[in-house]
Amino acid sequence: MNKGLMVVCLTLIGSLAQAADSKPVLKMSPQTQRPEQWEQQQLEKARQAAAETREREQKVLSRQQSGEWQTQQQQKAQAAAQVSSAREQKYLEQAREAAAKERKIPRKSDQ
Repeated sequence: MNKGLMVVCLTLIGSLAQAADSKPVLKMSPQTQRPEQWEQQQLEKARQAAAETREREQKVLSRQQSGEWQTQQQQKAQAAAQVSSAREQKYLEQAREAAAKERKIPRKSDQ
């Protein structure tokens, strides 16, 4: 029986030595592949967002360089100034009319 036990031990030792010499083969399970797919999706989303941001920046820059934005702002300011000036003129005219009217102050009657 000692011989049989010895043979089994030597066989186990030999197989363990062979297993230690060979490199383990790593296989990805479906669970470990999912995070990689998710990561790829997130990277693609980030690329798309960056591209959209660049497009918006280019549109803004082209508008600023063409002076369109500045022209729009000047037109808005001029329109606001005209409205304010018209309102001011209206109030001044009303004040002149009021000053030109004769006012009769009612006298207190003796009672």
